[in-house]
Amino acid sequence: MNNTRLENLIKSFKKARVGVIGDFCLDAYWVFENEKKEISVETGRKTQAVLSQNYSLGGAGNISANLAAMAVGTMQIFAVLGDDIFGREILNQLQNLNVNTDGVVIQEQGWDTPVYAKPHIDGQEQERIDFGRYNKIAVKTEDQLLSHIQSVIGALDILIINQQLSNSIYSDRVITDLISLASQYPSCVFLIDARDICNRFEDMILKMNSAEASRLCGKDYELDRAVPLEEVEQFAEDLYLRCRKPVYITRGNRGLVVYDGVECLVIPGIQTLKKTDPVGAGDTIMAALAASLAVGATYEEAGRIANYAGTVVVQKLRQTGTATGQEILELGSDAEYIYNPEHAEDIRKAVYLNNTHIEIIDDNFEKKRIMHAVFDHDGTISTLRQGWENIMGPVMVKAILGEHYLHATEDEFLQVTEYIQDYIDKSTGIQTILQMQALMEIVREFGYVKKDEILSAQGYKEIYNHALMKMVGERFNRLQAEELDLSDFTIKGSVEFLKKLHTKGVCLYLASGTDQEDVIKEAKMLGYANLFNGGIFGAVGDVKKYSKKMVLEKIMHKNNLKGPQLAVFGDGPVELREARKRGGIAIGIATDEIRRYGLNTEKRERLIKAGANLIVPDFAQHDKLFSYLLGE
Repeated sequence: MNNTRLENLIKSFKKARVGVIGDFCLDAYWVFENEKKEISVETGRKTQAVLSQNYSLGGAGNISANLAAMAVGTMQIFAVLGDDIFGREILNQLQNLNVNTDGVVIQEQGWDTPVYAKPHIDGQEQERIDFGRYNKIAVKTEDQLLSHIQSVIGALDILIINQQLSNSIYSDRVITDLISLASQYPSCVFLIDARDICNRFEDMILKMNSAEASRLCGKDYELDRAVPLEEVEQFAEDLYLRCRKPVYITRGNRGLVVYDGVECLVIPGIQTLKKTDPVGAGDTIMAALAASLAVGATYEEAGRIANYAGTVVVQKLRQTGTATGQEILELGSDAEYIYNPEHAEDIRKAVYLNNTHIEIIDDNFEKKRIMHAVFDHDGTISTLRQGWENIMGPVMVKAILGEHYLHATEDEFLQVTEYIQDYIDKSTGIQTILQMQALMEIVREFGYVKKDEILSAQGYKEIYNHALMKMVGERFNRLQAEELDLSDFTIKGSVEFLKKLHTKGVCLYLASGTDQEDVIKEAKMLGYANLFNGGIFGAVGDVKKYSKKMVLEKIMHKNNLKGPQLAVFGDGPVELREARKRGGIAIGIATDEIRRYGLNTEKRERLIKAGANLIVPDFAQHDKLFSYLLGE
């Protein structure tokens, strides 16, 4: 979807007329003080002191909060609440969203407002406390609820049906009447997300996660287990035959699938560098689907917007978050997609160019058109900085734990270490200063270091560079002393491949996240700086003046290039994603840097997910790679 279309649809949300019926819940967050325990005079037992409390709308309430954040035109709420303080809190929060709550019914007996209370001690969530598990809707409540819906259904573009509680508002009568209304009012779209009773509805658009879909289709996958794509696609087709309307199946960080009766569309997941929390993401996706469909989006467009919205909200921690139209637009305008995750995670799916180790992931690009080629440096050509991750990792871990570093528990240390390893993997290829800016946020998020003791990004970069350049300096010295030579610090065959491209007349560029003066110095030291007749680029201290994205945009604009006229070679996700966004050819260099040849399977996985068209373990077969790309 182009950005203009995305922006126009989001602006049109203000015209949407949306109804929401479902399980309106309250998420309660209670943070307990764990050090100073008072003893109860009455019981003689220790008491729990609540340091802070926060309440947010959950279930259908969170869908409503998201619709409000997306600035839909009008919203009608149809809900059952208890005559209790939690019900009054939900009603108050809904009214603060400026939604119509005339359809809210208060049932005084036999109904406790559903609440998920989440106690936290020392940053860790404890056993949840639930209210409203044993509710039963009264006949009088059914009458009032259905009467409210009947009175306004003709004025709605879409009605969202949400169910997540076993003892919910959905009695046999309520279900039957909703099915009847869907038949009577075909101009109103009915969109359902029901945890347990999806199979009882018909002629309504379905939205569910892959585990729910598998269960409905007679298979049982655990919620946190990835369901194979081919099975998800089959589930979608099977469910379409039952409901006779489009089916959306979400796949966590792998995006979602939509089947509209004609074709199965796979919408890829989106890469995030921040910590994520999936709580409430399904509600956000539901709201975005509804708002989009209400204003005329196609089923695929609605799925893409919902995918953007879900990605926005999973990055909001310790809250049942919402996504605004502006946040959706900003993310959707430059999304970092996750490509071919099934292929990436299963090396058995690898397909190779004949008689080579060159893996073909996606060869749907025009060959023999490359005129310009951009190369990353470290790990793609040079191994002078091999092992930088092993320096950056400990620097970041120590920065996060601060004075707590030596005293952290094993669990704490492993949690921080694993998080940093994952971050470094995902951010490989961006400027060091950007990684350090992210480190500042990570330090704040973990909370071990006092706010006034957190260093600047430049301060953290200086600590890292000092340790890194000590290692690089030692390698320089051995190179100058002729104890080691060029082959000891370059990926096998890389220099020969560069020379072949240069002789062919391909304009070459070197673009690194390392400081520019260091990139130039190292390229000269290794003897191939002269091959980069397009220029050598690196960080210049100002992220607004340099990025690999800016380099690619400049090259394509200045030379009026079409996608396959540009090839990008790199071992980091950043450069490959930027190449794919512009229709360029993305070649992932997945080398074992210690040996300087052969496949690194971890690199292979992350580079495929970043959009690599090809995966090359090294340049040892550079003649065959050259022939494949340029036809000679």
